[in-house]
Amino acid sequence: MPAVTFVLASGAIQEVPLTEGSSLMEIAKMHAVPGIDGDCGGCCACGTCHVIVDEAWRNRLPPITSAEAQMLAIHAGADPGSRLACQIPATAALDGLRVRVPDHQF
Repeated sequence: MPAVTFVLASGAIQEVPLTEGSSLMEIAKMHAVPGIDGDCGGCCACGTCHVIVDEAWRNRLPPITSAEAQMLAIHAGADPGSRLACQIPATAALDGLRVRVPDHQF
């Protein structure tokens, strides 16, 4: 089964199965990944599902939308690999994706 690896702020690793048709945020919430809150329910309106995508995967994800870029622009901890997990659709092609959960959200 395809899976994604979340590297938690503590350094712990949590690997969870990908469920196609869901977003990365929904999957994280289904599996109680610490640090992924998703307060807005996936509407790209809160930034509480911020993840940092491993450099090897950045070009393999769908392009960032303007709404996502605007939300990330106000986050002091954003870096070039920052994405909102609610904007990353889960597909089998993401098997092995590795993302880091920052030590704080918006």
